[in-house]
Amino acid sequence: MHGDPMMWVAGIRALYLQALHPRAVRGVMQNSDFRKDAWGRLLRTANFVGTITYGTKEAAESAGARVRKIHTMLTATDPDTGETYRIDEPELLLWVHCAEIDSYLHVGRRSGFSLTDEQADRYIGEHRVSARLVGLDPDGVPADQAQLAAYFEKVRPELAAGPEARDVDDFLRGPPTHPLLVPARALLWRRVAQLAYASLPPYAHELYGRSVGPPETVTRQLRLTGTVLRSVPERLRWQLPPKHILRAMSRLGPGSRPAPYKLGR
Repeated sequence: MHGDPMMWVAGIRALYLQALHPRAVRGVMQNSDFRKDAWGRLLRTANFVGTITYGTKEAAESAGARVRKIHTMLTATDPDTGETYRIDEPELLLWVHCAEIDSYLHVGRRSGFSLTDEQADRYIGEHRVSARLVGLDPDGVPADQAQLAAYFEKVRPELAAGPEARDVDDFLRGPPTHPLLVPARALLWRRVAQLAYASLPPYAHELYGRSVGPPETVTRQLRLTGTVLRSVPERLRWQLPPKHILRAMSRLGPGSRPAPYKLGR
């Protein structure tokens, strides 16, 4: 599933969702120049996901160790209370993890990537490994759809669209770019960002204060976008850096090409 091109839309959805946890998004905004290095941050995140998905076990463990080390050195401050807290608190890591996995699964399935409920549960369960890599106890991480839904229901009262979330929203709707690329940003990026936003759960739309079209319209848009992106040959898509899939196929040999039809076996 991580080889599917709709994962880029899912990644933007995850950013929108993650920004609604005030303590989590504050940790990002206070420890990085998000507006100046947003593209770098997005690519580093994509590289981490690609490494733990398609890299060797050693590469995945090494990537996780780097993330954990960085997190141990960072703190954030609550401007209202003056409290200083570590950004690797389990509850913050868990929110980021669940928002990401939920977004990948939701956008993938809703855009036409066929997964049974049993396979969706397996996907969530498998990602307890990625949770461990960033410093979480796998036993405390949702293992299936029911547990993931229960987690979001539990955490909803803590969510809010504060100033940092508004900054993320503003950036995603109009990221800085070279003047020559402004038309492309208006034509392509804003549509992708709006589609990612539209795929958020209703409570997220309420918090951000921007409504979207009917769910069935959003689903049609997701399916159309998925159909168009999946029409681009895989070999062409996989040429984009850092070529995780191509390297994995070269390492693992014939028969290792990730393909949706294998899910039906």
